[in-house]
Amino acid sequence: MSSEQTNQQGVVVIGAGLAGWHVIDAIRSKDKDVPITLITADNADRYHKPMLTMAISQNKRAADLVRASGADAASASNVNLLAHTIVTDIHADNQTISIKPANAEGDSSETIGYDKLVLAMGAHPIFPPSLPRNVVWHVNHIEQFGRLQDELASGSQRVAIVGAGMVGTEIAEDLLKAGHKVTLIDLNDAPLSQMLPATATARIAKAIDSQGIRFLGNTQVNNVSRLDNGALQVDYQHNDADEDNGFSIEVDHVIASTGLMVDEALPSAAGVGFDRRTGITVDASTLRTDADHIYAIGDCMSIDGVPCRYVAPLRAQAATIADDILGAEHAGYAHKPPMIRLKNKAISVMATGTPHVSGNWQTTTETEDELVMERLDDAGNVMATVTIKSPAA
Repeated sequence: MSSEQTNQQGVVVIGAGLAGWHVIDAIRSKDKDVPITLITADNADRYHKPMLTMAISQNKRAADLVRASGADAASASNVNLLAHTIVTDIHADNQTISIKPANAEGDSSETIGYDKLVLAMGAHPIFPPSLPRNVVWHVNHIEQFGRLQDELASGSQRVAIVGAGMVGTEIAEDLLKAGHKVTLIDLNDAPLSQMLPATATARIAKAIDSQGIRFLGNTQVNNVSRLDNGALQVDYQHNDADEDNGFSIEVDHVIASTGLMVDEALPSAAGVGFDRRTGITVDASTLRTDADHIYAIGDCMSIDGVPCRYVAPLRAQAATIADDILGAEHAGYAHKPPMIRLKNKAISVMATGTPHVSGNWQTTTETEDELVMERLDDAGNVMATVTIKSPAA
């Protein structure tokens, strides 16, 4: 491709996950003809990513989760699809971007223009130094999921999951139901400890343990290495120990569920407000970045310093961006934290508002089968609620 070539592309969307496709759907519901180009490093297949944490026990392969191929979806939506293509630079001053094939070597690139640009490139798993990428899995994309599913197909295997947030806790149960032996490891003393108070997380930990999942809390993974027999050795230590300690377990697979971050290359190139942990800063009402003609949506963006990494608000976010791009009058996006529901069957966990381990949590209901707690601000207003029920409740 020649670096001298420039084509005007109308609306350009970077990223073909749920967020990117929602923007395309929203634009096409109002305008069938405005040019749209979708750029993605993968094949742009449409699938529902939350299904990845419950598909192994249902024996669903990657192909079973695909609702439409990228090529078919692009054709149906009158979209110019640039699959297996990466964006190497954004030039906000003259509204162009530089792209090249994902497998291309060297610096040769093509430049395309945009009237409006939507950043929907998502967030990427964090791999601490103790979790080397070449031996540790993540379940954040259907291609990785498919390869892991193939590896697990031969029968019961030993799996260690590092990180007991929502995703790690859901994957642990899914793998257990599929017949695998699961160890769940976290820096905190219970699952979901960064989101909920100890009274709540203790119930979750008890339910996890009752299933037969081994939980190692207050535990730091120091290293994962490949053994001569092909297995993996996980070296760890207990953070609450009074003396030096070192332990290890042998497993067949390790999955990292240690959080997400947003790659800094494109936000930095575009000159937009950005934090690697929370994402691209956008205006709360329009979802515009602080660079003209550039928007952000989904996992890669944040509102008021809070990342927006749940599926439920995407339709409303996409509708706002579509209206703003097309010049239609709109009331503006009003962000409402979605209900958060843990997909585990061993225990029902539902949270609303802005749950966080810190704050003034008050118990309103506490029985053997049910726990309800509220997080209050300094004025006594309810900022979040959590309801935990046993399966029989």
